[in-house]
Amino acid sequence: MANLKYRVLLIAALFAASALALFPRTVVERVKRNGVFVYDTVRRVPLKRGLDLQGGMHLTLEVDESKQAVANKAEALDRALKVVRQRIDEFGVSEPVVQKAGDERIIVELPGIDDAERAQDVVQKSAFLEFQITDKTQALEKVMPRLDEIARAQGVGTAKAVLGDSAKPTTVSSLLTQRADSTKPADSLAAAGDSAAKALTAAAGVFSSNVQPGQIPGQYIIPEVAYSAIEQALALPAIQAAMPPGKVVRWGVDSLVSGTQRFRALYVLDARPIITGEVLTDARPSTDPVEGNVVQFTLNNEGARRFKTETGKHVRDNMAIVLDQRVVTAPVLNSAIGRNGQITLGGGTLQAAQDLALVLRAGALPVPLKVAEVRQVGASLGQDSINKGVMALGVALLLVVLIMVGYYRLSGVLAVAALGLYLVYTLAILAGFNAVLTLPGLAGFVLSIGIAVDANVLIFERIREELVHGKSVRLAVEEGFRHALSAIVDTSAATILSGMVLYQYGTGPVRGFAVTLIAGLVASLFTAIFVSKTFFLLWLGRARGVQTLSI
Repeated sequence: MANLKYRVLLIAALFAASALALFPRTVVERVKRNGVFVYDTVRRVPLKRGLDLQGGMHLTLEVDESKQAVANKAEALDRALKVVRQRIDEFGVSEPVVQKAGDERIIVELPGIDDAERAQDVVQKSAFLEFQITDKTQALEKVMPRLDEIARAQGVGTAKAVLGDSAKPTTVSSLLTQRADSTKPADSLAAAGDSAAKALTAAAGVFSSNVQPGQIPGQYIIPEVAYSAIEQALALPAIQAAMPPGKVVRWGVDSLVSGTQRFRALYVLDARPIITGEVLTDARPSTDPVEGNVVQFTLNNEGARRFKTETGKHVRDNMAIVLDQRVVTAPVLNSAIGRNGQITLGGGTLQAAQDLALVLRAGALPVPLKVAEVRQVGASLGQDSINKGVMALGVALLLVVLIMVGYYRLSGVLAVAALGLYLVYTLAILAGFNAVLTLPGLAGFVLSIGIAVDANVLIFERIREELVHGKSVRLAVEEGFRHALSAIVDTSAATILSGMVLYQYGTGPVRGFAVTLIAGLVASLFTAIFVSKTFFLLWLGRARGVQTLSI
């Protein structure tokens, strides 16, 4: 009797723990409010749904060879796959699918995500980080006449073609700049002086007419209307060959605004970077009361040593932080920097800081990727899948109950009661391991119900055989459970091993099926062997001296 008491207490404790695991709780999630994604607290059952049940995004990525051919595309795609998978894991998506499709494409599925622009930006961004010193020698101004000649010979537009005949001369010293995404004005570009006005009004040369010195050494200011022409000119092989040796030209990420006019920043930098993002070990977003949103980074031992040595040589110089060949910022080095530093985003949002930190932690892509296909799975399609899956689950349960009760009578009723606990235990296991329920997962759930009942069928048939041989009801129950145990454990163990293989080598839907199948088998072993026997012992304890068993 004491043994039976402990059995009941264990079953009750597991049921209470399962109910607690499935109880709705308040969590912080990224949700859509009035068309805008925000982090908010929501209350829900801790069972996550996959792409096929709750909707989301499907991206197909392939190697971008528009600028440069990739020699070994398959190997490059394998390395890119690891980077994309790491980024998506940190993106916070529940059970994403990141896998290769052949040797040329990567498939990405993001359940619950419909912010297409942000998702594409995270997976596509190269995230190649460089720290480079800005030029102090006015090297660009020295070769500007030669650049104008080349541009004119190549047919790149003059100042009038770029600015228009009605463009009025404007001195750079009159510009009050600010970032395009900020409302706080920056310092005036007074350093350019009146010489800028003469340059702007000069008709000869697209460079001389539009490229003017900026606030710091190596920075130049260009009208937005001239941006495309300057970019086109800089892409010419002849222009690149005429550039100052040991220098590279990089655009800034932000626009500058003065009244109704926009300007772009161009930087001339030392070609050799101090360090690159390869030595970066961590990056975290933060908010500074003075600098705004920033990304704080940490370097490894080798990077910290090299960074401190190089920055010590350039105290009072400007160091450009270049991400994917775009200058994010170019602060003055007031002292040598060691292991830790930060990237200031100015008017950038906290989400932008989070995304930048994410891609820096995940590393740079070995090859550029482009989005070949974008599909969004709507919530209505997911709800339809849920409805059909729940209906299949309900029909399976109903048939099982009818067959078990109709064929095995009272014993079938006890098995159905154990089956109810099995359902609760299985869902609790899925919730406890943060598993995601997918449509194949529902199929695995339905299949495991049949396997759970199969264990009871084996036990009941063994009990019947023992009763036929003239044994008492209590002894027949004991012998039936004991003799059926080996067959139940062997079949369940074999199926669990198969599920483990599916989980190890499968992806996406296959893994979802394997997870629910394994969870169901573990729960069915416990309910068939332990819970069902406990119910039989409780019935035998209440019906002392019973001579027959309804089976």
